[in-house]
Amino acid sequence: MTATGASEGVGARGAPVSGPWWWARRRSAVLDVFLAAASAAECAFEGVLFAQEAQLPELLGVLLGLLVGPVLLVRRRWPVVVVLVSIAVMPAEMGGLLSVVGLYTLAASDVPRRITALLASMTVVGTLVTTFLSMRQDVAAQEDFNPPVWFVPTMSLALGLVLTAPPVLWGLYIGARRRLVESLRERADGLERELSLLADRAEERAEWARNEERTRIAREMHDVVAHRVSLMVVHAAALQAVALKDPEKASKNAGLVGDMGRQALTELREMLGVLRTAEGSAVRGGAGSDAPERLAAVASQVGAKVQVSASAERASVRSPSGDGAGAGVSSASSVSVAGAGESDAEGPCLAELGDLVGQSRAAGMVVELSVEGVGVVGRRYAARVERTVYRVVQEALTNVHKHAPGARARVRLAHRDGEVAVQVENGPCEGGAADAGLPSGGNGLVGMRERVTALGGVFVSGPTEAGGFRVSAVVPASHVAG
Repeated sequence: MTATGASEGVGARGAPVSGPWWWARRRSAVLDVFLAAASAAECAFEGVLFAQEAQLPELLGVLLGLLVGPVLLVRRRWPVVVVLVSIAVMPAEMGGLLSVVGLYTLAASDVPRRITALLASMTVVGTLVTTFLSMRQDVAAQEDFNPPVWFVPTMSLALGLVLTAPPVLWGLYIGARRRLVESLRERADGLERELSLLADRAEERAEWARNEERTRIAREMHDVVAHRVSLMVVHAAALQAVALKDPEKASKNAGLVGDMGRQALTELREMLGVLRTAEGSAVRGGAGSDAPERLAAVASQVGAKVQVSASAERASVRSPSGDGAGAGVSSASSVSVAGAGESDAEGPCLAELGDLVGQSRAAGMVVELSVEGVGVVGRRYAARVERTVYRVVQEALTNVHKHAPGARARVRLAHRDGEVAVQVENGPCEGGAADAGLPSGGNGLVGMRERVTALGGVFVSGPTEAGGFRVSAVVPASHVAG
């Protein structure tokens, strides 16, 4: 609504105009038509009285009343105009309903309060003057009535306030309540939109978290199973090559393949059990976000058992004594497995890199491991750091088995200030080496990069000038006390 009281395309309550003309609802239009008809009838009757007193034709008074009364039709659109018209016809003593309804509409509208106060004051003054002159004439006409001097001014002022104050105050109250309801409705709409937006964001975060968990679980399963299965395939290929030439070696390779197959099945069974447990917890309302960490712990424990059994087997083969050496290896195995269940609860560590390289050597690969920097016994860095470096070396050696059979590999581990660096480089594939035919899903390098970058590290991979391949990673590391 403008300063003159004109509404700009909205109804009385701020709603979009959907009724006829400027009315927001048909009920409002019917009410205004009824008020305009009543005001026209009143003004027409009062116009006749005014014409008789002024000695004018009665038809002129009727026409004046019929012209002034219907102004109430535009009270919602131009309330200032309605009040001005009511003030203009006060000398003719007509438009009582027009004045009351106009003042109420003006006070309830969005017209500035200074304009409302000015028009209300003008109405009070006009009513006061008109009533004072009329009452003075009536008192003068009655010779037997001699009221005090203050009687006529006081009654005129009281009548002016009675006809002006109630509609103005009621209109102010209705307008304030209407604005309060509108503000509450807008606030409720805003809260509803905000809640909807928060729900959408929560759904997006939940979907992102689910995708992240799927990626992490898939990465863990790829790291802990693909390496074992790759070694199985390499041993199977070697078994096929020497089956007729060297039965003893073939038998040994067959035993290794069987052991690795059982170990791979054990790993899969353990990891699937963890997934089922996490899924059940999620269904019951529990948190299953630690599934990847539990997968890493399970894989580490199984890997420790594998390394111990492999070491025991190699020791039993090399040792000429039977019972004594076997007992020593058996006792060492039990101690090592027990230690693995306790110390490796957070996943593989850098101390296990030697055993990891030993597995690749047992599969026929020529691997050189070198460590630079001062090291200590046991875990030196945070669990995630050591697990990430271990997985990078594991996947890099698996890729050598897959894509460069017979190639020589070199693993370099460097302990630096505030970081740990690892590099796995292999030479070109030897021409006489048989291809194991291992499939590649293309997820190895992607998984390594994701692991390293998640810790804020740098990962680089690519071919070398000699025809080989190099994988390098630098991971920021914080030392662990003890």
